[in-house]
Amino acid sequence: MSLRPSGGSSASDAAPIGREQTRQRVIEATIDLLTRGGREAVTTRAVAEAAGLQPPAIYRLFGDKDGLLDAVAEHGFAAFLVTKHVDPDPQDPVEDLRAGWDVAVEFGLANPALYTLMYSEPTRATSAAFKAGIEILMGRIRRLAASGWLRVDEELAAQIIHATARGAVLTWLSLPEHLRTPALLTTLRESMVAAVTNQRPSVQDAGPAGAARALRAALPEQTTLSSAEQHLLKEWLGRLVADG
Repeated sequence: MSLRPSGGSSASDAAPIGREQTRQRVIEATIDLLTRGGREAVTTRAVAEAAGLQPPAIYRLFGDKDGLLDAVAEHGFAAFLVTKHVDPDPQDPVEDLRAGWDVAVEFGLANPALYTLMYSEPTRATSAAFKAGIEILMGRIRRLAASGWLRVDEELAAQIIHATARGAVLTWLSLPEHLRTPALLTTLRESMVAAVTNQRPSVQDAGPAGAARALRAALPEQTTLSSAEQHLLKEWLGRLVADG
């Protein structure tokens, strides 16, 4: 007969919880050291002392210092993910793109040391939270494409958006304070918008019917497809137009 109260937690239940709480305490201590003293201030001894632990505990929890820094970066990506606002049907997808870019840059400027760590290693692109953030970005891009605003390939658009936001943050942080002007951020953002979007939507009607109508109208001008291929494609596009 068990003496543990119904609904209570056993020692085995509490152990993982305690371990996770300790991990979180170490991560927060690392971020504090990183913010106050830069990456050089993050040593296993300093982190352990700040977290109230012995240095061997850091190795048990994270494997080594690189494992600790990876965990801190993952925490940063997760915190960044929380700031992202997702509108599945924005009234203006271009303004939605601008807003998303601004959020990314604002996070970097508010968390300079953490942001620099997050993007210092290409391997951190495998982070689950990083991938979730990219999916949100790709959703914005797909909505641009569906409404006829997208000017370039979706993958290239993602690369341009990500590169300009990251470049804006790192450039801003590298400048002396008296040279930091909001015009730099605005100019980079608008350059990004001009690079990935059309000045006006290439398809007036959202959805597959509008896109099919626009493509069907442009078919006679293209020479890539054979006559048979053009005929088949025209038939398919006609069905999409009719369904719309």
